[in-house]
Amino acid sequence: MEEPEANAEPPPGLRSLLPPREFLCSRKGQLLLAEAVLSFIIFICYIASSASAFMMAPLLEFLLALFLFFAYASKLNEKFKGLYWPLTDFLRCVTAAVIYFAISIAAVSKYSDGASKAAGVFGFIATIVYAVDFYITFNDLVTFLKQGSSESPERRKSEDEDSNSDSD
Repeated sequence: MEEPEANAEPPPGLRSLLPPREFLCSRKGQLLLAEAVLSFIIFICYIASSASAFMMAPLLEFLLALFLFFAYASKLNEKFKGLYWPLTDFLRCVTAAVIYFAISIAAVSKYSDGASKAAGVFGFIATIVYAVDFYITFNDLVTFLKQGSSESPERRKSEDEDSNSDSD
């Protein structure tokens, strides 16, 4: 009887749906997981509260965070180049932070039940998490754009030198 190898791959099944450990330990993975969990908690709180008019925003943010979590975990962003992923993620984080801040203020100030207050408090926490995510994503975007703009003048200069057209 053969003993299984220590480094053998786990059999395919439900384990193949889980994201890799490297992604879960990364900063982006932890932020996306925190965003999805907080959005789900806020969604549940709004369902149980009298402020149920606000439940659509956390639901959409939960689904978007979950989609991006699995998209980044499965490296879909490397396979599908038709979308500029960091910019999409940045815009999602900015809009989520603003929306969560606005509905949290409304939930805390307008409604008196405990579930609305809890949703508001979790909404403020989610605002901070989304703000941290869009700050980090913004710094990545700036770094990328600086690299792109520093290469562009050199390319233009080399293209101008290579052209033999005389405009005089």
